[in-house]
Amino acid sequence: MILTLAFRNLFHDRIRLAVTLVGILFSIVLVAVQLGLYLGASNMITANIDHAKADLWITVYGAKSFEDGGMLLTSRERHQALATPGVKAVIPLIVRFAEWRKPEGGSTRVVIVGTDAEDGGLEPFNLKEGTWEDIKAPEAVAVDRTYFNELGIKGIGDTAQIANGRVRVRAITDGVRSFTQSPYTYTTLNRARSLFGDSDGTTFYLVQLQPGANVEKVRQDLQGRLEGAEVLTQAEFRDRSLKQWLFRTGAGVALIGGALLGSLVGTVIVAQTLYSSTKDHLSEFATLRALGSSSGYIHQVILAQAGISAVVGYALGISIALTILVLSRNTALPMVMTPGLAFWLFTLTVGMCAISALSAIVKVTKIDPATVFNK
Repeated sequence: MILTLAFRNLFHDRIRLAVTLVGILFSIVLVAVQLGLYLGASNMITANIDHAKADLWITVYGAKSFEDGGMLLTSRERHQALATPGVKAVIPLIVRFAEWRKPEGGSTRVVIVGTDAEDGGLEPFNLKEGTWEDIKAPEAVAVDRTYFNELGIKGIGDTAQIANGRVRVRAITDGVRSFTQSPYTYTTLNRARSLFGDSDGTTFYLVQLQPGANVEKVRQDLQGRLEGAEVLTQAEFRDRSLKQWLFRTGAGVALIGGALLGSLVGTVIVAQTLYSSTKDHLSEFATLRALGSSSGYIHQVILAQAGISAVVGYALGISIALTILVLSRNTALPMVMTPGLAFWLFTLTVGMCAISALSAIVKVTKIDPATVFNK
């Protein structure tokens, strides 16, 4: 009977119901898009770090992120690290911004990632065309297909100029986006050094430990040996990169702020419509009270109205959000939707509608059953 009353109250005024559902739908879509973009941006920022096989990262002091590693390390730090008990391997990695001069004129900025995959540190991932052996060919690089237009190329075999040398596209990745909008360009370690005219410099050293080695102890030993350098765990370097690009730039705050605004607007709209609906049905609720219905029973009817609105609004909102997700897959900033986020959005919707129902419940608690006999 509770659900029957709730359905009838909701569908009695379909225009008001439509307004309620639009409010919930708007809120869900906005929150889903904002948080989906936040997760997508986070994945882009940390993708290379997550794919790197390293227990510890050696960086220059104050390195801000994977793309902004600061000044270069030298082979001296590598030898000192290799001499540290518990260290199995120290793998050099170059990550630097460079100018990509397009074949038909103009230029753009890219991030050169110089790595030797056979060292077991970091290798180009999501390769769709070409292999690591192709990237080892003279002048070879790998780029992501998302940035073909920006780079002024069409595919395998196209050439360009980077810094001090010519490069040729020999491999293509798919879905390796860059939050800075400067495409990642993978090549070998020696070729990266030659492009910049540096025979020894390294941006990072990826430290792999012996089995059973204590990460924190080795880290402290390394920090004591390396002056002017920092030794970070994988998680610490990941968090530092996220903080740099999402919060120091304000991008993450804007996305989270948009999600909070969507929740607030949705709550206000749903609260207003539920309150109006309850106010219009006060005589019916007074009749129920006069017939002996408890306040709790009437509260359950109102909460059932909120619950039905939440389920229907969520179904519509998540459908639109998933459509936007599909459409964003090939863009420079794709959305991400995880089962956890989808469940959290549903919980948010139910909570939002439940809070909205409080205003209606407060109004109902003031009903005097005797008012039904005055009409």
